[in-house]
Amino acid sequence: MRRMGSNDRATTDPIPSILPARTPGATRRLACLLGGAIGDALGYRVEFQHWREIERRYGPTGIRLAAARGPLVVSDDTQMTLYTLEGMARAASIESIVDEVRVAYLDWLATQGRSAAARAPVGRLAHHAVMCQPQAPGNTCLSALARGGGGTVEQPINDSKGCGGVMRTAPLGFLPLSVDDATVFRLGAECAALTHGHPDGWLPAAAMALLTREALDAAPWDASISRVLVLLRSWPRSDGTAKAIEAAGKAASGAPSRAKVSALGEGWVGEEALAIGLYAAMAARSYAECVEFAANHDGDSDSTASIAGQLWGARHGLGTLPGDCIERLDVLGPLLEVFEAWEADYRELGRWVESGRGEAEESRDLGTWRRHPRRDPLSRGS
Repeated sequence: MRRMGSNDRATTDPIPSILPARTPGATRRLACLLGGAIGDALGYRVEFQHWREIERRYGPTGIRLAAARGPLVVSDDTQMTLYTLEGMARAASIESIVDEVRVAYLDWLATQGRSAAARAPVGRLAHHAVMCQPQAPGNTCLSALARGGGGTVEQPINDSKGCGGVMRTAPLGFLPLSVDDATVFRLGAECAALTHGHPDGWLPAAAMALLTREALDAAPWDASISRVLVLLRSWPRSDGTAKAIEAAGKAASGAPSRAKVSALGEGWVGEEALAIGLYAAMAARSYAECVEFAANHDGDSDSTASIAGQLWGARHGLGTLPGDCIERLDVLGPLLEVFEAWEADYRELGRWVESGRGEAEESRDLGTWRRHPRRDPLSRGS
């Protein structure tokens, strides 16, 4: 795979004027969502193809973002990521986040034509036609949610460690700093455990939530990984995920290559998907290179490229993302709507204060993080 030049980051298109003007911290949160969606859409085009098929069709460098013409259609990965944020925006307290996210996932299930019983959607995302299109949804998510999606860390719903948990938990890294790292980590685990019962199904999701928070703060990668590993190792049966994260960190030193991606696995399981996405975000020198590394391999290309794009966007911001790709995202409308709902709730409460570094800071009093329960912020003005 071609190594990008050091000045490639400066050659991205202007930020589309349709995007909301926001403070630096907010634009990084938005870049996390957009970066993940573009990566997802790129990887989705080759998700079920082996590298030899990709190479035969796209040439020796594989699929390239610059050559990805036409609408950028996302998969279930971005759909479920947005439903995670919708559930978070509706939650009345820290304690209610997991339940609201579960309700949001049940909304998603209904859009896939798999709802066990007729139910009206609670949120607004399910009213967007583009969010009602089945895009290769994962069997574990479908089957677990058809049973109510009531899995917990303590009472697993199954023994799956598929990547359907880790690919959707980045928004939990958006939580205000009044929510400590251990709580963000736990929420990531619990939201993934709704559908994935194996520790390597929900621990990578917990690590992803915290890595996203670290990336939003532009913390050095080594320091971020160290902090995540400390929390991770305090949980039982964490060796598999810990080793995968360590392997990604080690691989990021030296020249990047597709061989290093392959050595980390294929991404069909949680710890491998996180390792590939993390490696790509660490090793790349441009956004395009990041998602291309994460997409061009034998495995679950959309999940790995989505994770990589989320981490890159959170760390490097909107200015590094290709504007033309943003405008071609099929879910841009609902993505901006749910993002605006999330940000508006905290602006209204006076919770977000941007520091000089651009990250979100707010009161350390968890008790102030309250609002009326079951409120749907997306219904404002409609």
